[in-house]
Amino acid sequence: MTADEKHSAFFNRLDEHARPASIPAFWKSIRRFDDRIARFRESQEAVKGRVIDVQGLGKAFQVIADVLAEISASRVVLNDEAPLDMFREADFNGVQFNRLADFRGDPAGWQTVCERADAGITSAEALLAETGTVICSSGPGKSRLVSLLPPVHIVICPVERFTTDIFTWLEARDGAWPANTVLISGPSKTADIEQTMSVGMHGPKKLVVIIYGEGDAKGER
Repeated sequence: MTADEKHSAFFNRLDEHARPASIPAFWKSIRRFDDRIARFRESQEAVKGRVIDVQGLGKAFQVIADVLAEISASRVVLNDEAPLDMFREADFNGVQFNRLADFRGDPAGWQTVCERADAGITSAEALLAETGTVICSSGPGKSRLVSLLPPVHIVICPVERFTTDIFTWLEARDGAWPANTVLISGPSKTADIEQTMSVGMHGPKKLVVIIYGEGDAKGER
């Protein structure tokens, strides 16, 4: 019997025992937190992240301005997702903004501006209180390069997207999965080398999460 015949015989035997796959349903955890923002902040700060919560989208945009000033940012990239579609670039003097929509059909150009940017701004699909995790997905208006290549990643997200933990989020989620979904818990870090923690090795070295609640829905200051 040749090698090919042996392989065919082996897989034929496997096919004889094939049975429908049974995938267990996602389950909702019973975890509860009296203050989800406080828990999220505690978890993020434990891994060197920064959390700022404000009332109203206008205040959240002002915080973005303050953060960009703190890091002396001159080049910024941002996605086209809500609420960044209401972001007014004219309010920021001396900062060059590049939007994903301006680079349709030019992926190489978009990668270059992301590599050269001082900060990238995205929203998030969800925030997980238990672990201080930000969930970002790719898709129309959502480039993963914005959260990966610049040294500072700024996330702006409404408080309504909070959930308890990953199990609760998965149980509530529906629809097809995007090409890319990432769970971000703090800035990039590794301890591969001599078990010494290093921050900013394979991605942003700073993560700032801005959470906004009820208030100004139009982003007016």
